[in-house]
This record gives sequence, structure tokens and C-alpha cells, in this order.
Amino acid sequence: MASATRKRGIIAEINVTPLVDIMLVLLIIFMLTANLIAKQAIEVELPRASQSTSLNPTTLAITLTRDGSLYLNGKPTTPSGLREAVSVAVSKDPKTQAIISGDKSVSHGRVVWVLDVVKSLGVASFAIQIDPTAMTAPGSP
Repeated sequence: MASATRKRGIIAEINVTPLVDIMLVLLIIFMLTANLIAKQAIEVELPRASQSTSLNPTTLAITLTRDGSLYLNGKPTTPSGLREAVSVAVSKDPKTQAIISGDKSVSHGRVVWVLDVVKSLGVASFAIQIDPTAMTAPGSP
């Protein structure tokens, strides 16, 4: 009998076939139960309308030109006119947005002033318009 145990030896490796079988059974169980759980959600069929409106927020286009002129939606304005127009727009639509376009020669302080004006008057969403085709830094050849 001692020779029979020596021929067999100790099994030191894992048999993967039962492990794979168990994992496949668990996968099938999870797939079936996930389908049942998803069906327990509340199903609502929303009514359809032939005419619907989507509310887009008001967008203000503010432009600073090379010569220092200030434009609001393409029309020349003054700093006080800008403040008044922004406050009126925010009072009508609290989700008013601003897009600020400044010539690259306009001073940084002037652009920051415009940002400060729109933020202080309640515009939370704003963007600075850029030229995406300009790949070089300003002043580079």
C-alpha cells in the first residue's frame, strides 16, 4: 500500500473546471435577477405634444475691441450701459450666460473687469471666446 500512495503523490494543483462551472451558474443567476430588479422600476409613459418649447438661457455676447470699445450683442455700449443690460437680463432670466470676446491686444485687466461685472450682477455661467485655430502663443513668430 505504501507504493500506491507514492505513485499518486499529493495533489498540489487546483482543479479549475468546478470553479468555472460555479462562476457560470452565478453569472446566470445574476443576469436573471438583474432583469427582475430592473422591471420593478416605475414605468411611466409620458404624454406627447405636437408643439413643445425648450427654454434656452439668455446669452449675452460682450466684445472688447482693440481700440477699447465695448459692445453688447453687437451694439456699442458704455460700462454703465453694460451693467444695466446685464442686470435687466439676469432679472428676466436667472440662468443668463455671457460669452466674452476680447481682442488679443486688449489688456488683461479690462477682460477681468468685464468678468467681474458679469459675475457681480448674477451671471454664473460665462465663457471667454477663443480662436481654436491659433496654435502658437501670442507674440511668437
